[in-house]
Amino acid sequence: MLGKLKSLWPKFRYVLSLILLAWLFQRVHWAEIVPKRPGMMRLLVLAAAIGVAAVLLSVLRWQRVLVALGKPTRLSTLARYYFAALFVSNFVPSTVGGDVVRVSWLRRRSGLGDAVASVVVERLTGWIVLPFITLCGLLANPQLLRLGSSSRLVVATAMITLLALVVVVGLATIVEPKSLEIRGGIFGVVDATRYGILRLTTNPKGVIEVLSVSFAYQLTMVISALAVADALGLGLPLTVMLAFVPAVAILQVVPLTIGGLGLREGAFVLFLHPLGVSTSQAVALGLLIYLINVIVSLIGVPAFAMGADDRSVSFSSE
Repeated sequence: MLGKLKSLWPKFRYVLSLILLAWLFQRVHWAEIVPKRPGMMRLLVLAAAIGVAAVLLSVLRWQRVLVALGKPTRLSTLARYYFAALFVSNFVPSTVGGDVVRVSWLRRRSGLGDAVASVVVERLTGWIVLPFITLCGLLANPQLLRLGSSSRLVVATAMITLLALVVVVGLATIVEPKSLEIRGGIFGVVDATRYGILRLTTNPKGVIEVLSVSFAYQLTMVISALAVADALGLGLPLTVMLAFVPAVAILQVVPLTIGGLGLREGAFVLFLHPLGVSTSQAVALGLLIYLINVIVSLIGVPAFAMGADDRSVSFSSE
């Protein structure tokens, strides 16, 4: 039964993405979805360039995690793995995600345990940084706390994320440090999370480095989204993007749709409508941010074609 549900889940996500997008598109005025503005293309190219810089910062974050775990790896190698994984996530019709590809390619260099731990912890640092950026944006612009349901949802998203992190870190640190043994499936991810957190808690300098790079990465993503908003002529201040873009990033990774399609656009509609942004403009913002991410991931085509010596994509131990 569980196997059948697991096989049906990707289909459900595709269907839900289409349903959400269809519902949103019914409320879109297509004349507004791609406005013709002077300098629009230059701003979109700038957003894509900033997006590439953000990916490179994410690669650096991954490398600092590996250094903190005692498994230093060359940036050029990690960049090849990371861009290949982005391409897989966006273009390869498979249930294998980009993070699994990163693990399978890195494992031959660092071992399976450290490979899984590095990817899990690298992702986890984003969940630490995103709610803090949202709360800083709200504090910098208190008017954003007076937007009714939009404000409540943003604050709830940030606080629930922080609470979940406290629980995860707390559960990890109360367990006696042991060598990591991957048990397979979700248990392997749990083991890796515990192992990575335990290793990082003994390396304060490494934690500071990882979180600093993570802040730089997420702020760069906010700036890229701001360039897209400017290209659409939304005229939104930086504080609005600081408050809402990280909250959207948190919501869009909820594994209900493919690539966050529908969730991301719907969140922008809800958050930005009280600020005078139309449904059409909010949907365009979400879709263009997604499109830029897809375009940036094309850089990973050569890396994916080159492959790695070990292209297995299994979490099971050797």
